[in-house]
Amino acid sequence: MAIMAPSLTSLVFNVRRCEPELVVPAKSTPHEFKQLSDVDDRERHHVPVIMFYRYDQSLEGKDPVKVIREALAQTLVFYYPYAGRLREGPDAKFIVECTGEGVMFIEADADVTLEEFGDAPHPPFPCIDELIFEVPGSGGMANCPLLLFLVTRLRCGGFALALRYNHIMSDGMSIHQFMIAVGEMAQGASAPSIPPVWQRQLLNARNPPQVTFTHHEFDEVVESKVFASSLHDMACNCFFFGPTQISAIRKKLPHHLHNSSTFEVLTACLWRCRTIAIQLDSEDEVRLIFAINVRNKFNLPIGYYGNGIAVSLALTAAGKLCQNPLEYALELIKSAKNNVTEEYVRSLIDLLVIKGRPFLTMVHSYFVSDMTRIRFEALDFGLGKAAFGGPGKIFPEPGLDPANYYMPMKNSQGEEGIMVPMCLPTLAMERFVKELDSILGDH
Repeated sequence: MAIMAPSLTSLVFNVRRCEPELVVPAKSTPHEFKQLSDVDDRERHHVPVIMFYRYDQSLEGKDPVKVIREALAQTLVFYYPYAGRLREGPDAKFIVECTGEGVMFIEADADVTLEEFGDAPHPPFPCIDELIFEVPGSGGMANCPLLLFLVTRLRCGGFALALRYNHIMSDGMSIHQFMIAVGEMAQGASAPSIPPVWQRQLLNARNPPQVTFTHHEFDEVVESKVFASSLHDMACNCFFFGPTQISAIRKKLPHHLHNSSTFEVLTACLWRCRTIAIQLDSEDEVRLIFAINVRNKFNLPIGYYGNGIAVSLALTAAGKLCQNPLEYALELIKSAKNNVTEEYVRSLIDLLVIKGRPFLTMVHSYFVSDMTRIRFEALDFGLGKAAFGGPGKIFPEPGLDPANYYMPMKNSQGEEGIMVPMCLPTLAMERFVKELDSILGDH
């Protein structure tokens, strides 16, 4: 069975927080204005990440708050735009004023041990709002800190590191690069091993913009009345897919598709199961929208720490997806990935500018973001590797594109795999689990 037990819903503990402070670069930094790319400018929201670290007796006497605070100040010398603030420029596009004001930092102590989160801590964490504290007034776009750190010492000697970053500045891969640098500085480095590179103009629209592809991910679609009426009664679960589960899915595919990537195989399975579960009319269009890293397609320099992600999609009728075998969905996904050429991404960026930062079409859409290669749990500040590292909040929030994250995960038996959150109307969730079980068999 792939469904994971939820995190402990009854976990309650007291947290004592110090007043928020601003950590500024350890040395003076340039005061200047930096332009963001047209890809950056669409991502107008904050993203929470959390890491849990176990107590290590060999590190007795090291205070994680002091270690991370000092390393952060040193890292901001090199990544000084993070210590600045967004300002609104022409056409409501944001620019970064490098003011050196600093990033927000909070230290805290919690009356709880890491063991109370279970053998294999994983989201959803019911106490997440205690560990990722939203400082009132800090979560806006303009004139707000671009990063927020909250380091919480746990009663067992371990600690939790929560990070909230402004997506307009960086995507997950870029913030991971920054955090690697913080870890290096914490362990005595004098500079990051990968120097940061700005060069946001590389992902700007052309002049004049030229939309050369049809980008159905931004179509305007009317919500199905049947599906919309059930959204008040939602069930949210997490599913674990290890080698056994992925192998079971591959066995449902013809031999010539067995070498498909894990992402392709898993996504085809989930998209089809989900579509069967929500029971749309057969002629309704359904979309699989997925984020794709374009750094290699544009030869972005090593060290680039802006948003280097585009979106692509597979589109079909609900009836075709449900009635055809699994390989039909898989072929659509492989074709959609192959369509993401440099020209496709250029066309997409041009469309973002022409349409004024449009929202993705989420009606009848399944939107996935693969974070399995962004190993937050491997971040080491000289205090060991994390027991868990990844998105702090994994279920959709009002007003945001509801990305479904694929996260690297170890289950309670220590088996490596992928955790996938899923939110559906309650009855649809029951049908989804039944359909998934029919593919996985006894696993």
